[in-house]
Amino acid sequence: MIPTVTVVEPPECRTCLLRVTQRRIEVDAEHSGEWRWQLGAAGMCAAFGVGGWLAPEGSALALGLHLAGYIAGGWFAMKDTWELLLKREIDVHFLMLAVAVGAASIGEWNEGVTLLFLFSFAGALEHFAMERTQREIRALIDTAPKTATLVTANGSEHEVPVDQVRPGHTLRILPGALFPLDGELAAGETAVDEATLTGEATPVEKKPGDSVMAGTLNLWGAVDVHVTKLAAESALQRIIRLIQEAQRQKAPSQRFTDRFGSNYTFAILSLTGGMFLFWWLFQGKAPFETVSGQPSAFYLAMTLLVVASPCALVLSVPSAILAAIAAGARHGILFRGGVAVEQLAQVRVVAMDKTGTLTTGELRVESVESFPSGHETEVLEWAYALERLSTHPLARAITKHARLLKSRERVVLKFNSVTGFGLEAEDEGRKVRLGKREWVLEGATAPQQVEMQAALGVSEVWVSCGGVSGRLTLRDDIRPQARAVVEALHKRGLRTVVLTGDRPEAAAHLQEIIAVQEIRSGLRPEQKLEFILETARSGRKTAMIGDGINDAPSLAAAHVGVAMGARGSDAALEQADVVLMHDRLEGFLEAFDLSAAAGRIIRQNMILSLAVILVLVGFALAGRIPLTLGVMGHEGSTLVVVLNSLRLLWRGRFQS
Repeated sequence: MIPTVTVVEPPECRTCLLRVTQRRIEVDAEHSGEWRWQLGAAGMCAAFGVGGWLAPEGSALALGLHLAGYIAGGWFAMKDTWELLLKREIDVHFLMLAVAVGAASIGEWNEGVTLLFLFSFAGALEHFAMERTQREIRALIDTAPKTATLVTANGSEHEVPVDQVRPGHTLRILPGALFPLDGELAAGETAVDEATLTGEATPVEKKPGDSVMAGTLNLWGAVDVHVTKLAAESALQRIIRLIQEAQRQKAPSQRFTDRFGSNYTFAILSLTGGMFLFWWLFQGKAPFETVSGQPSAFYLAMTLLVVASPCALVLSVPSAILAAIAAGARHGILFRGGVAVEQLAQVRVVAMDKTGTLTTGELRVESVESFPSGHETEVLEWAYALERLSTHPLARAITKHARLLKSRERVVLKFNSVTGFGLEAEDEGRKVRLGKREWVLEGATAPQQVEMQAALGVSEVWVSCGGVSGRLTLRDDIRPQARAVVEALHKRGLRTVVLTGDRPEAAAHLQEIIAVQEIRSGLRPEQKLEFILETARSGRKTAMIGDGINDAPSLAAAHVGVAMGARGSDAALEQADVVLMHDRLEGFLEAFDLSAAAGRIIRQNMILSLAVILVLVGFALAGRIPLTLGVMGHEGSTLVVVLNSLRLLWRGRFQS
């Protein structure tokens, strides 16, 4: 029955997340391509600077070209500096402009233009790196439909904004169109391209009862979808928010370099002023003019100001973190901030949930048996009749299997749920039971084969009606790559532990298949959490991989929580530090290697930038370095740092 639709403006509290997300994307889009303008300005600065250098020295033409170079090279720095001055703040942009103006004041126009060119070029490169990190999220938001085709109770259709659609409404999706919200297929069959969210290149067949996600593509067949989530709660919007949060969070190393802000700038300005007075009053250098080939005190002070500016150090961490987040997003790995990027490589223990992590998380019906044999069709029909309204994983698997085989939909009466045992109803006056073996077969004389226990790793559901009994066996298959991933973790020196609620026999069987080092069975959620806390108390840092609501406490307590796939529960995704969007267990290896690579690059950047600052400042204090060489050393280190960070974007794999 399609619900009657009344389109109303949703309350602000229900759509605020969606609107905030869209507004953030619009703001990011406003700055799209800004690096190209900065690169163009840097090029103009270089061209004017070369023209001024070639023009007759001291001529009006040379002065005009140098001024044009100053304006082009310093335009964006002036904008940023003005905005900060309005807030009574200064940063390294102020230092660069001060040096450029100082160089011009003593007639060193070429040095000033060189500084502004290198600074503006480095700024363009930095913004290019930042825009690359925004590309994934803009691509996601661009794919999200803004309207949906709503089907009313009388069968009519009309277009409405997606934020006006409510759970329970029915949408019609045509071939080649994107699913605008998360839902469940109600009518029709199709195949869906889910590569945007899950990375699955092969189209996924969908039949009535199967779930579909917003932002995925309907490849063929018009279908009707029952909406299950608001637009702001869809998997697509959730992913977008995760990426945005990641880009706004800071890593511990980044917080360290943030200290090189206003306080450091004031300290350098004070040191420069003090050294100017020292060179002038105590070493007898001319204050502003060059005498007998000896640089003035002001010239030496400007050189010190340039080389002491911490541009490379300030960029060393955020450039690597942003590049790592972008590289991860490209490979289906969402880091929720710089902290996750830095901390993942620090873990020494990897704890894994079984269901949905080491297994596919999707039960499938393996067999349908009847006793006596020959009634398998009726057994499936009875199970379908009792389970089709349930959302339990076993019920979903049975319903999906029955719909796939186009089983008849029996109408049962007097439906009743018996807590702890199962379901019962009446079919043509006969009592139908579905649930646990002992309860379903209660009072029945079961043949010997009915007493057989299900194999390890197999779940069973029993059905009885009249003189017929039967069972459905269901299996959650182990991921084929699970063993290879576990072995790769061992090669990286990590200890592997499986935390599962399974009985000991099934856990032992799992350990034999995937060769995990330790397995703890029969655990409740609070016991999984206790293991994580106990490991932390022992000084070992743990990564927890899971996908269900019961994993959320452990994900939150772990040093790094890792959630599996876009289909993971909301609770798991909210608590995770890393999300493997492609639902591939080997994605954890890529995330670990990317974290290690980012850590190496951060260390390289910080060592290089600090070393350059110390060496150049030492020469500047001794008055042994010309301004031009100081500019080249300072800006050169900045360029090297940014380019070194961008290596993360250009690498296909991240081997430790």
